[in-house]
Amino acid sequence: MAIILSERAAKHICQQITRRGKGLALRVGMKKVGCSGFAYTFDYADEIQIGDQLFKSYDAHIVIDAHNLPFLDGSHIDFVREGLNDLFKLDNPNVANMCGCGESFSLKESAEI
Repeated sequence: MAIILSERAAKHICQQITRRGKGLALRVGMKKVGCSGFAYTFDYADEIQIGDQLFKSYDAHIVIDAHNLPFLDGSHIDFVREGLNDLFKLDNPNVANMCGCGESFSLKESAEI
């Protein structure tokens, strides 16, 4: 299992944890939502929980819980500017389709929950 962070994403994670004054990692997950089925969730983890998988890249850490890991495996996480917004962007090989607004996605049949 692998999750790859860009150097830009790792730098942003480290900056945000420093700015918060606490935290160990960026927690990445998924939730059922939207017209296509799923959306990514991002939060800062202050602790590692049982079942969490920890990934490290460029001195930054990502945490993914065991339930979401198979659906995020192989993803590349970058931090980009789109228009006026700065955001984490995932290139996930398990995604089949994105909705027109780009907020939700469906999984390939082999990766269905």
